Amino acid sequence: MLLDTWLLYLIACIGLSLSPGPNGLLALTHGAMHGSRKTLFTIVGGATGFMLIIALCMFGIGALLKSSVVWLTVLKWVGGAYLIWLGIQVWRSPPITGDIDVNTSRASGWHLYRQGVLASITNPKVLLFFSAFLPQFIVPQGSLMLQFFVLAGTFVVIECIVEGLLANMANRIRHWLKRVGRGFNRTCGGIFVAIGAALPLRA
Repeated sequence: MLLDTWLLYLIACIGLSLSPGPNGLLALTHGAMHGSRKTLFTIVGGATGFMLIIALCMFGIGALLKSSVVWLTVLKWVGGAYLIWLGIQVWRSPPITGDIDVNTSRASGWHLYRQGVLASITNPKVLLFFSAFLPQFIVPQGSLMLQFFVLAGTFVVIECIVEGLLANMANRIRHWLKRVGRGFNRTCGGIFVAIGAALPLRA
């Protein structure tokens, strides 16, 4: 990949990572509930899911799902149902306190990692985006495996940085969030539910 092509891809990845999405919202929520350090499990989980999605798209499965109305519809409903379930869990979480909450801090790293993975792989919009986006930067004559590591690695690094900043910001304003009680949890949970409900209905 030429340097100017990679720089263009880098700019596109930054724009995509800065746009609101389930993984960014999850990192923000977990940063406030569990602390920025423990949210690293969530971020790594999301990165794992994105690596898998990019691999599927680069090796043709993304295009296959895009052409299959049935499988795409199933994926939309599964993704929507998971986001609604996740929103309900966040809504019902204990209110944010000035210190890391005793109950929420008991969440295992594996539990947070799994939520990060599922938030990324159950989002069909990401799959469709990458299946249309990545071919613009793939050189057919080059090594597909090498290009996969360059393209996937670039996006994942940018995404991890953005989510890490969100988690750190949420952790730093915990004392302010303490004043709003359950309002923060209910706002984030409501957003997850709204996204999950709208996801299967969009064309």
